Amino acid sequence: MSTLIALLPLSGILLLVGVLIGSIGIGGVLLVPSLTYLGDIEVHVAIASCSFSYLFTGMIGGVMYARKGSIQWPMAGALFAGAMPGAFLGAATMANTPGAILELIIAALVMFAGIHALVRGAEGARPIEWFGKGKLFAIGLIVGYGSALPGTGGPLILVPILVWLELPVLAAIGLSQVIQLPVAILASVGNIMHGTLDFTLGFVIAVLLTVGAAIGAWAAHKVSAKFLKRVVAFVLIAVGLLIVVRIGYAYATTGTLG
Repeated sequence: MSTLIALLPLSGILLLVGVLIGSIGIGGVLLVPSLTYLGDIEVHVAIASCSFSYLFTGMIGGVMYARKGSIQWPMAGALFAGAMPGAFLGAATMANTPGAILELIIAALVMFAGIHALVRGAEGARPIEWFGKGKLFAIGLIVGYGSALPGTGGPLILVPILVWLELPVLAAIGLSQVIQLPVAILASVGNIMHGTLDFTLGFVIAVLLTVGAAIGAWAAHKVSAKFLKRVVAFVLIAVGLLIVVRIGYAYATTGTLG
């Protein structure tokens, strides 16, 4: 009950994160810091509960993007195949590892992808055929592992990779919605096995996130691809800087990267 009371002041933040996830695929990186620093929830419980909540944002986002024809399902299948074992391994590692080094790698990835998108400017037009099953499986493996470990959700890693590889931004965001499903399922299985998942907390987070995700998915299809790509680029850069600042602050106050 105390954890649920702690979430009340964070309701607005959780709704905003849901809007970001639904509109540009990125937002989960804000969840764990909000729950731990503002909600005083133990970090491993926060990560596990957030990972579980992405199952629901993935379903609502996937349905809304699919209705608009914005999901490349053959690509999604290959990504799923790689993401599932990656997420399970990431959840197992998370139980015993702080993951700060991985977060710094993620920060570098998202900032580079954001800068790359701004420099190129125009909407990417690489043909879908270029993304073969082998490449997509490898991307899925990286996304699954890297997402389950810090509890950020698949989109934070998948979107910058696909934007960098010049997949049209709306297609990248559509895939980022459905990639949450295998990551959330396998990460949750691993978290249950290690006793870190709080189902009640996860369900409450999920309700607020899915409301925001539905709003965000609707908004994403109302703006131009060029504008959406610029928004994604700026958010990627901002998120990368946020991760670096957060880890730097933790190091300055504790003397460790843990």
